[in-house]
Amino acid sequence: MNRKQFLTTLGGGTLAMTLVPNFLMAEDFSALKLASESQLTILHTNDQHSRIEPFDSSYTRNPNQGGFARRAALVQKIRSEENNVLLLDSGDTFQGTPYFNFFGGELEFKLMSMMGYDASTMGNHDFDNGLAGFKKVRPVAKFPFLCSNYDFKNTILDGETEKYKIFNKNGIRVGVFGVGIKLEGLVGKKDYGETQYLDPIEIAQHYADFLKKDKKCDLVICLSHIGYDYRDDPKKISDKILAANTSGIDLILGGHTHTFLPEPQSIINKSGQNVLVNQVGWAGLLLGKITFYFDKNKKVKNISWNNQVIDERILV
Repeated sequence: MNRKQFLTTLGGGTLAMTLVPNFLMAEDFSALKLASESQLTILHTNDQHSRIEPFDSSYTRNPNQGGFARRAALVQKIRSEENNVLLLDSGDTFQGTPYFNFFGGELEFKLMSMMGYDASTMGNHDFDNGLAGFKKVRPVAKFPFLCSNYDFKNTILDGETEKYKIFNKNGIRVGVFGVGIKLEGLVGKKDYGETQYLDPIEIAQHYADFLKKDKKCDLVICLSHIGYDYRDDPKKISDKILAANTSGIDLILGGHTHTFLPEPQSIINKSGQNVLVNQVGWAGLLLGKITFYFDKNKKVKNISWNNQVIDERILV
């Protein structure tokens, strides 16, 4: 992966004309902050896969990168500098190191809770110890799991997840929901039991309408674990297809395909509006950061982003 940090603001970026019609020209963050009534920063991860510690310095692809402690330090720093912050995850917390084999996901959930995650969705690997395994460690996670297109009503996970969550950040109402990938053929039947998979496009449209129109949310976010894109199977539902075939969603934070996007991608939805889609690879190698700047009417005027590499420089 490229270790370069990507930083773009709509004032000088290529999305200025397309994302926000009445965008504000600005050369740096200070100008944006002075000119904007309020701001909201979204921090996000996906596909952590039980990577508690940094990769070893001898690791070929990502030596000495990642690690929960470094990410926690960065999150704490950002929170000390900014008032309105949401920390979100897009699933597959489980599986990948002996920590999961020994502790069954309890350690991951405890550390995410200490880090102050606001919400997560479930990925396919979060079923690897079955429904009973997830339920066993669920109580140590002090944040909700948003699973909008998984129906758990005939399973032991009934009541353990939520369909959506609304956060109020200094008057900015943020609606968040989650969609997961089809489990059949990907996860053993014994591991997901009677869990019913519902069409993610239909469910996403339902909750986008509900949150934006009925609940009057200023921003709607979808936590997705369906994958960014499938070039070998273009009809398979992905974040790109989800964005193009729905309306009302402002931001899709993806997972599953371990895609390292250099910056959030802009996709036109079915109403002709732009949707931002971002995914930050896997293993906690990056922390996604997207900041929305609102005017006094709570309309988005500018957006900035920075997918930051997690390495030893975080602690300097």
